[in-house]
Amino acid sequence: MNSTFVNEIMNKHVMTVDKSSSLQQTAISMKKSNVGCVIITDKTIPVGIITERDFVDVAAKGNPLFTNVHEVMSSPLITIDSEETVWEASEIMKEKGIHKLPVTQNDQIVGIITTTDIVRISSVGSDSEMRRICDQILLRMKHE
Repeated sequence: MNSTFVNEIMNKHVMTVDKSSSLQQTAISMKKSNVGCVIITDKTIPVGIITERDFVDVAAKGNPLFTNVHEVMSSPLITIDSEETVWEASEIMKEKGIHKLPVTQNDQIVGIITTTDIVRISSVGSDSEMRRICDQILLRMKHE
């Protein structure tokens, strides 16, 4: 049975900002690039992520806009290997309660997969593709 792999549907455009960036600088960059999350780096090493949902938490707590992103980022960074299946990505997202999952290859971030990406591939396929995805899910449930 064929599987769909993360590297087939991931978005290869991943935005990064240094951990010393302010919330406001990061929000402006996200808006300009029309992205829903940013990987936070420390000297090019990925150390966390900040998402639109994190900005809601920040606003609710009253953090000032000049706060550095490393103070409010989600860390440690949860990732998935590019050769894993979309099913595995879905499981990680469900277990961790996250909607955006950075993708790695040889310990480097090469993309990001989101719940929107997963919904998109589930709703675009032909009937036979949907049947195949349902078969994968049912097969997986039998083994649990």
